[in-house]
Amino acid sequence: MKAVLKPEEKSMEKIVALCKTRGFIFPGSDIYGGLANTWDYGPLGARLKNNVKDTWRKRFIQERKNSYEVDADILMHPRVWEASGHVASFSDPLLDCKECKMRHRADNLIDDFDPNAHADGMTKEEMFQYIKDHHIPCPNCGKHNFTDIREFNLMFQTFRGVTNNNKSIIYLRPENAQGEYVNFLNVQRTMRAKLPFSIGQIGKAFRNEITPGNFTFRTIEFEQMEFQTFCKEGTDTELYDYFKAYGKQYFEDLGLPAEHLRFHDHEKLAHYAKAACDIEFLFPFGWGEINGTHNRTNFDLTRHQEYSGQKMEYLDPETNEKFIPFIIESTYGLDRTVLALLSEAYDEEVLDAEKNDVRVVLRLNPAVAPYKAAVLPLSKKLSGPALEVYNRLAKKFMVDFDETGSIGKRYRREDEIGTPFCITYDFDSENDGCVTIRDRDTMAQERVKIDELEAYIAARIEF
Repeated sequence: MKAVLKPEEKSMEKIVALCKTRGFIFPGSDIYGGLANTWDYGPLGARLKNNVKDTWRKRFIQERKNSYEVDADILMHPRVWEASGHVASFSDPLLDCKECKMRHRADNLIDDFDPNAHADGMTKEEMFQYIKDHHIPCPNCGKHNFTDIREFNLMFQTFRGVTNNNKSIIYLRPENAQGEYVNFLNVQRTMRAKLPFSIGQIGKAFRNEITPGNFTFRTIEFEQMEFQTFCKEGTDTELYDYFKAYGKQYFEDLGLPAEHLRFHDHEKLAHYAKAACDIEFLFPFGWGEINGTHNRTNFDLTRHQEYSGQKMEYLDPETNEKFIPFIIESTYGLDRTVLALLSEAYDEEVLDAEKNDVRVVLRLNPAVAPYKAAVLPLSKKLSGPALEVYNRLAKKFMVDFDETGSIGKRYRREDEIGTPFCITYDFDSENDGCVTIRDRDTMAQERVKIDELEAYIAARIEF
């Protein structure tokens, strides 16, 4: 009888092991013992990540009218980060265990202790009192003996030029959004864009995170898929609600089921925010944020106008009114989305309990699977014509070619890396011009003409 893993039966240990052994994700600088909180994407992981980017671009740029993509520099004028407030207040509430000297984020300590406590709504003083009242132990040594909470700025500093002084300090960007904000006028002018319009960007960001967490969930270098919609005040609430729902639907279309997604409205808002909400996914380690949607009002463009001296106003062509637009932000963590997809897709099926025959399978959406198909000659004697099929398909899709081992073992290898279709070239193929296609999820097989393979695969991987 076939058994499918329940969410509570999955473990991060199994997912991490699969990622390392099958070429998805490796520890950063592994041959030197690694660097905490860094990870390298291998051949399959890089392909999976790029496929997710492609779906985001299709859904948020290509299919949306008045949506434009930019690629802003990682290094920006330091005044950008003064205007955004990052220099003064972009920090984490950290405290040290006096016993083992381990440093922790106070809000993480609280939320790990009680997920319903919602530390994001607490002040620094309230967090410390909560930790004290509930006698929360150090996760490393189990003792309860902490320093006071202190704020640590999360931005990485570097220096421009040959002299290290305050005048040459620049920062690695901690978010992508400011690249969209400082280019608001450039995009609006060159694209002749009318409100509401959106600017999206995919790119790296860097945060000096003290506390690593749960594989690629919290890292010091990560990628964001940012989406900023500029609009007129009065239309902002409707757009905010729209993008909350739009984001959740995007995740469901990727393959994350609705029951493993939830909205978490912020109890404590930033001083400039009108509303803020996260979309959280149920990972094997618990609920974690994979998206943030925020109504940022006109704060960002107003601050950049103030600090740059450049007018950040929009001229309404219908009313001739000038105003600074509101911004609805919807940010998607790319690394976290990939981790969510791997967590959801990982499955184990007991095919024969008596023989302990267990099939590990990644049920990835075919649109994001690293390989769309694998071509498998039934015998090495058939490798020549099978390779011709592979070469034809490789012009259109990422495909694998495997001629080593029994056909059953090759099926299992492709199942484990999420390949949705295995194409077997057999001894009848030369005569009938057909191959056998095996479906990853159902293991059902059907005979398909070689000339129809491209259309067959294309129809099933469309997003």
